[in-house]
Amino acid sequence: MHQDDCDALSVSSGGTSRGRQRDLRRLSSRDDSSYSSSPGSRIDEYERRHTKPKKRTGDMIFEIVPSKHNQNGVAIEEFPNEVLTHILSHLPPETLSSMSLVSRRFHKLVTTPPAWRIAFARYFPAAEALATGPKLAVDVEKSQRRSFTRLSALASWRSEYILRTRLIRSLGRGRPAIRAVPKPSISRSSANAGLNAAVTTYQSGLMFPISHMHATFGVGLNKTQPLFIHGAAEQGLVSSSDPMTGKIAHWGLADYQAFHHFGDLYAGEAEYGLGPGDVVGLPNSLDVSQPYGRVYGEGCPGGRLFYTASNEQRGRFLPTSSSANHALGIPEVTMIGCSVTSVWMAKSEAVLKVTTGVFGLLAGFSNGIVAAYALGNNPVYDRRYTKGEATAKWVLSPGVPITAIIVDEHASARKLAAGRVWAVALNALGEVYYLTETPLRPDPQGKTTAADIDCEAWRTGRSVEWALVEETRRKAKLDPFSTSDVDGSYTPRISGDRTALDKEQRIAEAKEVEKYIQYPPKHFRAICDGWDMQRKALVDFGGDCESIVIINRGLAGDPASVKRFTRHRQKLSLNYDLEKWPTVRQAAPHVSIFGGVATASSASPAPSVPRSRTSSTEDVATQFQVEWRTSSFALGEMRNVQITTVAIDESDFACLATMEDPLLGMSAVSGASSPIASPLGRGQVIAASSDVPGHRARFMAVGTKTGAVLLWNIRASLSPAVGVVNTVTPVRAIHTKSPEVSSIALTALYVVHGGNDGLVQAWDPLTSTLEPIRTLNSRFSDRARRRIAQADASAQGVGHNYFAAAAIVLDPDPTILRGMVSLGTHLRYWSYSSTAADAYKSRKRGQLSRRSGRGSNDGGTDHKVTATGRGVLKDYIVNEQIEMEREKIARRKAHERLSGRFGTTLLGEDASEEELLAYATMLSEESLKSDAVKRASQDSSAIASPHPSSKAEQVVASNPGDLDAELEEALRLSLLDSEQVASSSFPPQQIDEPALSIPIRYAKGVKRTMGSAKTNTAASGSKTQKEADDLEFALQLSLAEEQSRLEAADESQFPPLESRSSSEDSTQSGKGKGKRKAHRG
Repeated sequence: MHQDDCDALSVSSGGTSRGRQRDLRRLSSRDDSSYSSSPGSRIDEYERRHTKPKKRTGDMIFEIVPSKHNQNGVAIEEFPNEVLTHILSHLPPETLSSMSLVSRRFHKLVTTPPAWRIAFARYFPAAEALATGPKLAVDVEKSQRRSFTRLSALASWRSEYILRTRLIRSLGRGRPAIRAVPKPSISRSSANAGLNAAVTTYQSGLMFPISHMHATFGVGLNKTQPLFIHGAAEQGLVSSSDPMTGKIAHWGLADYQAFHHFGDLYAGEAEYGLGPGDVVGLPNSLDVSQPYGRVYGEGCPGGRLFYTASNEQRGRFLPTSSSANHALGIPEVTMIGCSVTSVWMAKSEAVLKVTTGVFGLLAGFSNGIVAAYALGNNPVYDRRYTKGEATAKWVLSPGVPITAIIVDEHASARKLAAGRVWAVALNALGEVYYLTETPLRPDPQGKTTAADIDCEAWRTGRSVEWALVEETRRKAKLDPFSTSDVDGSYTPRISGDRTALDKEQRIAEAKEVEKYIQYPPKHFRAICDGWDMQRKALVDFGGDCESIVIINRGLAGDPASVKRFTRHRQKLSLNYDLEKWPTVRQAAPHVSIFGGVATASSASPAPSVPRSRTSSTEDVATQFQVEWRTSSFALGEMRNVQITTVAIDESDFACLATMEDPLLGMSAVSGASSPIASPLGRGQVIAASSDVPGHRARFMAVGTKTGAVLLWNIRASLSPAVGVVNTVTPVRAIHTKSPEVSSIALTALYVVHGGNDGLVQAWDPLTSTLEPIRTLNSRFSDRARRRIAQADASAQGVGHNYFAAAAIVLDPDPTILRGMVSLGTHLRYWSYSSTAADAYKSRKRGQLSRRSGRGSNDGGTDHKVTATGRGVLKDYIVNEQIEMEREKIARRKAHERLSGRFGTTLLGEDASEEELLAYATMLSEESLKSDAVKRASQDSSAIASPHPSSKAEQVVASNPGDLDAELEEALRLSLLDSEQVASSSFPPQQIDEPALSIPIRYAKGVKRTMGSAKTNTAASGSKTQKEADDLEFALQLSLAEEQSRLEAADESQFPPLESRSSSEDSTQSGKGKGKRKAHRG
C-alpha cells in the first residue's frame, strides 16, 4: 500500500491551512536567505518556488480537493468509506448512533467497529496527550487502538464509548443514587423523607488514623449494600460499619489492644534492619477482611501474631514457634529476636475452596519463614480446623525477612490445573518466590497434640515447593580478596517431597537452615546487594502471562524504580515418533488373582467429555519452557522520585484470566455476567486478546511524594528475549494539588487519589479531560495543614496525620459509582447515580429487574426501570416537577409572611424603597402621638372596670374620650350578650342568689384576690398599642353584629345608655357583697 493510502486510513489529520502555512514559512525563510547567497542558489530557489511542494505525511493525513471536471462540487455520497468514517468520528455518541438511519451505506459504516474505535480514540487520547511532535501515519494508526479495561462483559467499541462517556458525565454531576444514603436530619414523616444524600461522613470509633479498609459489595447479580471494616495499624484495633445508617458496630472495639511496638521497646534504633543491623524492627502489620476478621502482627523482636474472627468479640494469639525434629527435616524455630514482617488474610471464598482451608491466614517472619493458618470451619470445604490452627510452614529464605505476601483472591481450580501462579512472596533482598500448586494436607489420625499439629504443618509444606524467579536472585557483593566465609549468592532451603532426600540429607539440611536463621541483618547487608525492606509488590494473576511488579520506593537513598517480571511459557514441540521410552502395552489380557479378567492399565482411557473449543487448558503431555522476561516502567521526566503508595485495578473484568473471559470465544464456563452488556452481532466471535476492545489491559498506579500520580498498563508489550529489558511508558501522568499522595485506588472507569492534606479527587485514566472529574473531599484549612507539617517533622512514632486520606476502597463493578475514603479517624462514603447507563443494559428485562431488586445501587423494586432508562427518567421528571411546586409554594408563603409582618405590599408591588420608608416614617409618627395621648389619659383617670374579668371594659372606661357613642354602645351590647346580666342597670342588692349559682372554675395561677383585682384595674391602661388596635377591630365587628339584633329585639329590654357619672357609680357599687359571692361560686 502506498504511503498516501495509509494516510487516508488514519485519524489524526491536521487542517489544510495548517500544512500550507508551514510550507509558506519554509519558503519565506529561504527567500530571506537568498539575497545573501550566490546567483546559482537564487536560480535554484526560483525554480523551487514554482514547483509544487510535496505533502508532508506528518502534518496532514489526507486532503479533499474538488475535481476539475465537476463544477457542481463533491457530493457526500461520493466520499470513500475512509473519509466518511473519519468525518463521522467527530460526532457525539448519540448523533453517531442516529446516523445509521440516514441510508444503508451509513448504517453499514456506523454498525462496524472502525467508526466507533476511531471516535473512541479521538475522545480518549490516553498516552497521546503526553506525546509531543508530529507522528507518521503508521504510528497514528497504531495509537488508535487504545488499551484499557472494559466496563462490560460482552463489550464492543460502541458500548464502551457510549457507556464510558455517560458514566464519566454522571460522576461529574454527582447526583445521589436511588438507593443512596438517607439524610439523617430528615424524619421519616417529613415530606422530604425520600431524598437521599450522595455523600456521608461519620466517625469510625478508633483513636488512631485508619490505615486499612476492606468492603464487600456483592458479586455479579447478587449486589448487596456494602459493609466495611477498617483498622488502625498503629493502635491494633478494628471496627466495622454500615454506611447506610452511618453507625459503627460494637465488634472489634473491645478487643485486646496491649500490643508491643518496636519504637517503644527499642527507642532510637533504626527500623527495617538498618543502622547497626543487629535486630529487625518495623511498624506492626495489619490486614483486615470484612467476612473473616483481622490479623495483626508485632514488628518487634519476640513479636506475636494475633487473630480475631468476625464472629467473635475477643481474639487469640497464634503459635509461631516450632520444636526441632531434624529426622523429619524440621528446624528449630523460636521467636527470640524474630519479628512479624508481613501478614495476609483471605477476603473471598475462592482461596479457601481451592486450598481446602489451608490458606486462611499467612504470616511472614524476619527469619525467612512463611506460615499458614486456618480460619476455622467453613462450608466451602469439608475439613475441620480449629481457629488459628497452623496448616503449613515453609523456609523460603533463612535469615532474610519476608516483606510481602500476595495471593490471588480469584483463584480457581481451572487456573491451578493450567499451572498458573496464584501466590507470591517477596523478601528483603528483592527475591520473588511463587507457587503454582496447592499444598496437600494429610488426613488427621485420631486425637492430635500441639506438637503433632506442628509436624503436620511442616509435612504439608513439603508437599509443594516455592519456585524462585531467577532474574531476582540475590547478588553477592564484590569480594576480590575472599574475606567472606560464605557465598553471598547462596541460600539453603527445606526441600520438598519430590527431591526424595534420605534421613541424613534431611538432618544436614535442617541444621544448615538453623545456622542461617540465626544470622542478623548486618550479615546479609555485608555480603549481598539490594537490602530494602520497604519495597512494594503488585501481581497481575489474570493476564495472558502472569506479571510481578517490584517497586523500589527510593526512600533509603537508592533511586526509585519500577520493574516488571513476566512469566512467559513457550510450548515445546515433542516428536512422539522418536520418543526415548515408548509405551509398552500388553498384547492380551491376563487373569487377575482376585478373579475375572484384568484390563490393561497402561492404556489411557478415552475422555468422557470432549475438550471445549475455547478451553485454554493444555494437554497433560504438553511441556513448556518457562522463562521470566524483564521490563522497566519509565517514570517520565521526573527526577529524585520517592514513591509513597501503589495500587492496581481490582475491577471485575481486570481480574479475569484469558480462560475465564466470556468475550474470548464466548466461553460458557465463565461465571462473570454483566447487566450492561452489548450483544454481539453475527460473525463477531473474538478469539484473541488483541481483538477485545481495550486489549484486556489492566492499569497500575503509583503516587509520589511530590503529589504526582503515574499510571501504566501492567499488561503492556513484553521484552523480546530474556536478556533484553524493554521500557514501558506511562499511560498518564497526573499532577495533583496535594503536596503528597497518601493513597490511590482505581477501577476500569476512574482513578481516585488521596492526599496528605485531605484532598480526594477522581480522574479519568484515558485523559478525556485534564482536570479532575470530581472532587470527593476538599482539602483541609491552613491550620490543619500546619498540623500536618508538624506531624511530618516530629520525632519517629510521635506525629500522626489525622487529616490525610490514608485508605480508599472502590466498588469492583466500575458501573456503580460508590466507594469510601478514610480521613484520619473519620470515614467518608459516596454513592452517585449511574442511571445514565441504563440504555446499554441487557435486553432481558427479567435480568434487569432481578438486578435492580437485589440491592443494586441504581434501582429498587419500587422503581420501574425500562431497558431504555425512560422509566427512571419519567420518575425523575415528575419528582423534579413536584419539588419545583413545593419551592414555589414555599416562596409564596414566605412572601406573604414578610408582607404581612412588615407591610411591604401596602403601597403595591411596584412601590419603591423610598416610598416604603416614607410610609413607615408616617406610621411611626402617628403611633408615637397616640401613645403620648394614652399615657396622658392614664395619669389623669383611675376608673375601674365594672367587672374585674373584663379587660376590654377596663380599657374603655379608662379612655372614654377616644371612643365615640357608637363604640360605647357596641361595648355595652357585647358585655350584655356575653354575661347575660345587666351589670349597670340593677344594683347588686337586687340580684338573687340563684342567678349567681353558675359554677366558675379558675385555672392555676389565674384566680385573684380582691387586692389583686384592684391592682389590675388600676394597671389596665398600660396595654400596648397593638392590643388596643386589636380591641378596636373586635369591637367594630361586635357592633355590626349587635346592630342587626337591635332592630328585631324589643327596646324595653335595653335601657338607654347612662352618663359617665352613673356608670362610674355603678362600677364602684359593683364591688359589694354580691360580687364577692360570685367569686366564691
